[in-house]
Order: sequence, then C-alpha cells, then structure tokens
Amino acid sequence: MSIREEFEKREKNFMSPFGCLSADTKGRDREEKPCPVRSAFQMDKDRIVYSYAFRRLKHKTQVFLSPLGDEYRTRLTHTLEVAQIARTIARAMFLNEDLAEAIALGHDIGHTPFGHGGEAALKEIFSQGFSHNEQSLRVVEVLENNGMGLNLTYEVRDGILKHSKGYGKIIPDDPEEQACTVEGRIVRVADIMAYLNHDLDDAIRSGVITQKQVPDSCVKIIGRTHSERATAMIRDLIFSSREHEGELQLRMSDEVYSAMTTLRHFLYDNVYRSPRVHNEFVKAKKILSELYSYFTENETILHKELKMLKMSDCNHKNQSKEQVVCDIIASMTDRYAMNLYSKIFFPSPLV
Repeated sequence: MSIREEFEKREKNFMSPFGCLSADTKGRDREEKPCPVRSAFQMDKDRIVYSYAFRRLKHKTQVFLSPLGDEYRTRLTHTLEVAQIARTIARAMFLNEDLAEAIALGHDIGHTPFGHGGEAALKEIFSQGFSHNEQSLRVVEVLENNGMGLNLTYEVRDGILKHSKGYGKIIPDDPEEQACTVEGRIVRVADIMAYLNHDLDDAIRSGVITQKQVPDSCVKIIGRTHSERATAMIRDLIFSSREHEGELQLRMSDEVYSAMTTLRHFLYDNVYRSPRVHNEFVKAKKILSELYSYFTENETILHKELKMLKMSDCNHKNQSKEQVVCDIIASMTDRYAMNLYSKIFFPSPLV
C-alpha cells in the first residue's frame, strides 16, 4: 500500500460523513496516474502554489493601492488568511482540510490588478459578465502551464468558481450559488471573514477610518481586535452549523450574522467607497482602460505581452482579440501595469 493509500485509509477513519474523501474525488478533466505520496487535493494545493499566477498575487492590491507600509495586506496575504481560516474550520468540523485549503489558495488566483477597481474596469471595457471568480477558474483550466491548465480536481475547480457572488449573502440559500462540497462552502464564508477583519484593520491603520467609527453593535458582539473578531466568527460558524435532512448546513447565530452584515455595510460605505480609496481606483481604471485600448490596436505588442506573462500564444489562437487582451490585463500585477503604462504613454527624455 502506497503512502497516499495509507492516508486515504486514515481519512475514512476520522473524517465526518459530510466531508469529501480524497479517494472519492470526481477526478480531473485529463486522467492522470495517482501520486504514490500525495492525495489528489494535496497535489492541487502544490500545483496552485507553484503557479505563476499565485506568485503574482503578492503584488496585487487587496484594498489599498501600492501601500508604502509593509504591514498592509496584499491579495497574497489575503489568500493565506482565507486558507488558514478555512483549514481551521474544516479541521474542527472533521472535514477535508486539504480540499478546503486548495480551494482557498486558488480562489483569487485570477483576480485583476488594483483589486475590485480593476474588476470594475474590465466589466466596463471588456464585458459586464467579467468576474474574478470565473477568471480564476479560467486561469487554472486554460491559462496556466502554457495553455494546458493545472488539471485540478472537479471539487477544487467548483469551489474556486463558487467562492464569491459579489455582494451576495454571506451564506447563500440558492443551491446554484453553493459549492458542491461543504469544504467549498466553508471557503466562501472564510473569504468574507478574512476580508471583514483585515480590511477593517488596514483601514484603521491607514487613517481612512478610526476605531471609534466602527459600529458599537459589531464591537460588542464580535470584538474590537482582529483576533477577537476572527475567533468569534469562526467559533460561531462551527457551533451553529447543523445536520439537516442528511446534509451539513452551515449556519451562524442571528446575532453574529447580523454583526457581520453590519460590518460589511460599514466597510462598503466608509472604506471601499470613501473618496481616498475610490479616487485611487479611478486612476487605476484609467490605466487599465488605456492599456486595453493600446493592446487591441497593437497586435505585435499583444503577442509580446503574452510571452512576458508566461501565457501561451497558441492557447489564444481561437480566442477573440478582446478575450486575449482581457487575459493579459487580468494577469498583470499593480506595479507591472503602472510601469508598462509609464513606458508606453510617458515621454522618454533624450540623453
């Protein structure tokens, strides 16, 4: 018996019946010989972490564009915090930790530069149907590995696609919005828990808001510090979730759910839409819009950028030019986009 088979046997002994066993995965689009050491979901984690797109997350905005302070979150540190929360919840509920972590590590892998400002820009200039979760799925299925994709398991791809529905409910009741595994549904909630906590933390640190502005109901119910809030939210989900008609339903107490919803509204109104943050996103949108137009008009440069961003030219042969440019723009980091914009549109002094 291989190490992987030993591990799969252990999973059956300790995992809740609601968890997704590694041995029971629906598999990959392209059949592969199983690894003798790693389970299917462990392999998915490795493939995501070693990808180009994952490494780019360290220079992509979470909320604050190009922050000078080293302590501000980036899209990469956000991803790691989501993975930690998801793994903690999955372990406490005797679910598949590796599956939850794999989904969490890949959930934002296709996110645009400049955070949701970049996403809004591509909605305007490319398609109203553009969304970062669908782009993340496109990255792992099509764009990575020279156009071969990462060939992840069905469960991980499903969780990546359904981790977000914009400003939708924290725990959706529409089956179409729910991941096919409990682990995938946990990642959606973990994502919200993470950004509610760290975006508030960064907003206070930056001076966009003060601690006194945070709604009293939120402080009273889920705490004042990052640690207090995270602990309250995680514990509430773990102890409120219940079996119902043979399924594990994720639930939260009315009190904590209400506090999270209130905090979410507060962040949207006072941080994400604040003049200081919004004005920077307006500048970012201009950068991406002009780069988009430039690439659609200069096909030679377009193919050069595909090569620079480690994306297969062959993979885009049957795609529209607009889709190719969208893939290029979405793959850029903040600093890459700004440097490229400067190089293309700023005059160069003569020596």
